[in-house]
Parts: sequence; structure tokens; C-alpha cells
Amino acid sequence: MNAMPMPAAAPTATPSRRQPMRHIVNPGIDIEKLREHVPVFRRKIRAGQTVYRAGQPFHALYLVHVGCFKTTELSDDGREQITGFRMRGDLIGVESIGLATYACDAIALEDGEVWELPYPPVLNALFGLPEMHARFTAAMAEEIRRDRAWMLALGTLTAEQRVAAFLVDIAGRCAALGFSDRHFILRMSRSDMASYLALKHETVSRALSRLQDIGCIEVLRREIKVLDSDGLAALAGGSVAVH
Repeated sequence: MNAMPMPAAAPTATPSRRQPMRHIVNPGIDIEKLREHVPVFRRKIRAGQTVYRAGQPFHALYLVHVGCFKTTELSDDGREQITGFRMRGDLIGVESIGLATYACDAIALEDGEVWELPYPPVLNALFGLPEMHARFTAAMAEEIRRDRAWMLALGTLTAEQRVAAFLVDIAGRCAALGFSDRHFILRMSRSDMASYLALKHETVSRALSRLQDIGCIEVLRREIKVLDSDGLAALAGGSVAVH
């Protein structure tokens, strides 16, 4: 999962016209059914490119179809602060609902694709699709709850627990997508992990080495093999999911 920075050229959004395959990326969002009521665009994003930048007019939510993305804000001292990592099926832009402009940057960590859901037209369309509207609303609420729960947990977890919890969650999300929860590649850099977990880069590296030394994981650069999932979960202390 390499994050290979490239110039943040503005990717173009193209309408999706492929009819045969039904895209149900998120259980609550049937893209084919939704686009019968509102224009939906599929965008290809290269690694390092932005989906949107903070301060740009808020006009759409984005549903991750392929790849991994990070959301970032600038701290008071001008440093980049990672606020989340989004994978297939996750919504991007929820934090900006009700604002005139986007509240953060959304950046691709690898080549990927997103569905652009114009807002508020998509919300208006969902009013006529009550079941999908309920699931869509629940998905947005879950994004907010999980982000808040993780930020609250940062004040109670040690550095080692934060890294363990992060790996437990990534493993769980990989499993939910049909991939192995015992062998995966981290799409984000150590620096991005450190920013998200409110730790220093070297602290994350030491924590990963410690988890390897005690037999929980095996680390080869960004490749992670989970050797003792129960031990890793116990070390994480049953903490919240990272999202």
C-alpha cells in the first residue's frame, strides 16, 4: 500500500454509464439505483492527488470504491494533522455537511476511485428511497461516532496500545472487505500513522518493533503479518475502532 506522492492535479469527474454490474460498495448505498434519481460521477484519483481541499466549496460527498484515502487538517502551528483513513465503502466529506466549504483535505494514498455524490441532491433523492435513506443516514452517523470515539480514546491509551488498536482495526476492516486479517499492507506511511495516533514517528516505529519482539506481529516495511491476533487485541485493551 504505497503512498507515492504525485502532483495534485485536479482529476476530472466522468459520469458512470456502465450498466451491467451493480455497484453496492456500501451495504446502504446501491449506486445503480441511486443514479436513476440523481447524477452520480465516478472519479479516478492518482496517488497523491486530492479529492478536495479545505476551503473549496462543499458540493458533494464521496464514497470510496477503490483504494485508501487520508483526511487532513492544518494544526494551529501549521503542521498537517491526519484525521482519518478511508477505505472501500467509507464516505468522505461527512464532516463538512452544513458548511459552505470543505473542512479538510482528502488525499489518495494510492491510485483509487471514488463515487461523487452531489450534495444536497443525493439527500433529496434519498427521501424517495426510504430504506436506502435510513441506511445512508446510519452510515454517516457511524462515521461521526467512530471518529469521535477514537479521538476520545487517544487520551487513555499508551503509545503501544494505540498502535495495537490501529492494527486490530485495520485487520478488521480488511476482513470486512473480504481480505486477509492476518496479512496486509499498510497504505499509510509511518509519519501518517504517527500524526493520526498523536505520536512521534520514532514512537510508532518503536511500538511496531516491540509488538514484533513479543510475537504479536511480523513487520517488513509496510507489510504486516498478525501472528497472535488475541494477544494483539488484548494489548489494544478492547479500544475503539480506527476510522
